[in-house]
Amino acid sequence: MKMRANRLEKLHLGRTAALTTAALGLAMLFGWLVVSQGPMAPIKVTVAKVTQGTLTASTFGIGTIEARRAYALGPTVASRVLRVLVDQGDAVKAGQLLAELDPVDLTDRVTSAELAVQRATSTIRATEAALAEAQSRAQVATTDARRYAQLRTKGFVSQEAVDAKGHEAKAAQAAVDAAAAQVTAARRDRDRARTDVVGMSKLLAQSQLVSPVDGVVSARLVEPGSTVVAGQAVVQVLDPDSLWIRARIDQGQSGRVRVGQPTEIVLRSDPQRSDRGEVQRVDWVSDAVTEERIVNVGFAVQPPTLSVGDLVEVTIHVAERVNARALPAAAVKRVDRQEGVWRVTQGRVAFQPVTVGITTLDGRSQILDGLTDDDEVVVHSEQALQPDARVRVVTAIIGSAP
Repeated sequence: MKMRANRLEKLHLGRTAALTTAALGLAMLFGWLVVSQGPMAPIKVTVAKVTQGTLTASTFGIGTIEARRAYALGPTVASRVLRVLVDQGDAVKAGQLLAELDPVDLTDRVTSAELAVQRATSTIRATEAALAEAQSRAQVATTDARRYAQLRTKGFVSQEAVDAKGHEAKAAQAAVDAAAAQVTAARRDRDRARTDVVGMSKLLAQSQLVSPVDGVVSARLVEPGSTVVAGQAVVQVLDPDSLWIRARIDQGQSGRVRVGQPTEIVLRSDPQRSDRGEVQRVDWVSDAVTEERIVNVGFAVQPPTLSVGDLVEVTIHVAERVNARALPAAAVKRVDRQEGVWRVTQGRVAFQPVTVGITTLDGRSQILDGLTDDDEVVVHSEQALQPDARVRVVTAIIGSAP
């Protein structure tokens, strides 16, 4: 019995020791997990150092191809379309006839105005003849009045006769003035009629729609037999050498856009091709609703195939820095309204304010001041950082925190 009791006691002690060892192992494992993987574990971060090179700051926009010079050709009076001689896509020369219109009664009005000129010319001849006759009578009456005045001084005629001749001379002169006024009025009527002829002849000439430039027909809007009103376009012509891009740039990125800055242009219709261009105009008025600004970009060498209205991606290079010190843009944070980086020193982090210059579209920020070339800074972290937090550098983090 005693030996059996001893064996049971040894077995109990062995089990107790095994349980104790297992408990210690579990405690040590738990402690290791807490320290290395749990809340007390260092925060995993990726780091980078300042590099030096050329940085190009750019802004991006979406636009459409438009013609800077386009012409909508139509009548200046109500007309009926007789012929349309061109179609969309046709190349035309300056002065080429594109369409003919019938201005309805305009030809008759021109004829009427020409007849009015002839009538006014005849009236001028008649009034000029009447003026010559009145001038002749006035001359005779004036001569008689002078002669009677001389005879009166010698007592050969009475004063009543002298006064009568004087009145006749004044009446003759009044007739001359009236005839001269009629001549002037007739000449003005003729000038007005001539002006009407010129004006209506110009309107009649505008029934022949001709191209103002060497260009391409961009639209044929009306067919023969249609009636159009003044100002309604029949055909549209554009100057193909004036094609440019009307791009929309976010207002927050448009402050440094200037005329002459180089651009890269990618057509949605040919995304594998990249063309060079430059900013040719920056609109003064921005869109307050979309918070965008219009920037017009021209091609350095116009591609052979362009379509008005095509969507285009435009990248404008607004600044370039040579031998610039830079970090990944993700490394730059804003803490308490101050830009800076989390600098890593002996496994702990501290917030270091920095002065940032330009930032590129590929995610590089220029560092003007605040860091040395040997400093390591956090780019990504698995959770938010606090001053003096313990960190562990890794090569990559999945689901990094800002």
